[in-house]
Amino acid sequence: SPSRVIFQQKKIKAPRNHLGLVVFVSTLVLKPFADLNMPKKQVNKKKAAAPSSKKVASKPVAPPKKTIVKKPKLRKRDNPLFEKKPRNYGIGNDIQPKRDLTRFVKWPKYIKLQRQKRILLKRLKVPGIINQFTRTLDRHSAGALLAFLEKYAPETRQQKKARLLGQVKDEAKGKQIESGKKPKFVKCGLKHVTSLVEDRRAKLVVIAHDVDPIELVLWLPTLCRKKGVPYVIIKGKARLGKVVHKKTATCLAITDVEIKDAKDLAIFIEKGV
Repeated sequence: SPSRVIFQQKKIKAPRNHLGLVVFVSTLVLKPFADLNMPKKQVNKKKAAAPSSKKVASKPVAPPKKTIVKKPKLRKRDNPLFEKKPRNYGIGNDIQPKRDLTRFVKWPKYIKLQRQKRILLKRLKVPGIINQFTRTLDRHSAGALLAFLEKYAPETRQQKKARLLGQVKDEAKGKQIESGKKPKFVKCGLKHVTSLVEDRRAKLVVIAHDVDPIELVLWLPTLCRKKGVPYVIIKGKARLGKVVHKKTATCLAITDVEIKDAKDLAIFIEKGV
């Protein structure tokens, strides 16, 4: 048969079943027509350059780069007298360095209240009647006033006991004792000072600026102005308390002084309100 001849010429093994034979024959018949429709590949043929008579200058060859050899840095020799002992902050070793633990401290309640109050006073509009306690006497004048008040500090229990014993001894010796004279001391106590201001017997009233609650002395400057009694506001209720031998004092009043100290009292009255 003709198909057997084709297979013999091309040396191709024929497929054994009929379906494979039909597919194989169709590929052999249609292959030459498929090659005609395919575009031809363009082959770029480079033209050989004609030999020119001009001499081409050769490119200058760069000199080889010099290899820079880095000298190793000589380490300073450690002083053999001082041996290095690096610290180890692990558990059970060196003591840990000190750190600022302010943020982690559980502060007492009164300190928290102080700080909250200070922030509120900065941020809120403070009424004038409260704000007047921020306008205190200057540092130099306050120190001079406290030194003046200490001259007229009330006597302690020991001093009073010694004075009374002295009077008894004088009576036993037959000496005359002047009675009826009150000692010239600084008056303390809010109720006592208030009564002195109302009776206009106080010559100068000293008020602490940090009384808590402030409502205790909030009305006292107004009362002093109404009665015409001069007053000053000073920093530190503890400083006033020290004058009268107590922890703190809200206010003090001066009723009478010696003749030699009248001039100093007049200076403090001028500085008062």
